Amino acid sequence: MESSESRGRERRKYARIATDQVISFAEVDHADQLGVGKNLSTGGIRFEAVGCEINLGDTLRVTFNVGSQTVVATGLVVWSTEQDAFTLDVGLEFLEIDPLAVEMLAAMSEDGVDA
Repeated sequence: MESSESRGRERRKYARIATDQVISFAEVDHADQLGVGKNLSTGGIRFEAVGCEINLGDTLRVTFNVGSQTVVATGLVVWSTEQDAFTLDVGLEFLEIDPLAVEMLAAMSEDGVDA
């Protein structure tokens, strides 16, 4: 019988890489805000945002590091969950990202390396 953990892994389209780095994010053409990355993959990033409003369908620019490379990507907010009155847990699906960053993320997920 399969465990719920193994089923959870199989449902995911992309392998996740754990992270706790400070990231910046903003609606396109707006000032950056800080958040904390939780995990990332070749398909997107999950992060926590404090004291701001983020809605499903928003397009955000996000800046984070992959190894020593700074990556700026744009993505679509595909889910958002309130953690408390001030904190949101956000899932962003990449729309545009540097192909080199995608290669680096793919290699890191295969090697089990944290970002």
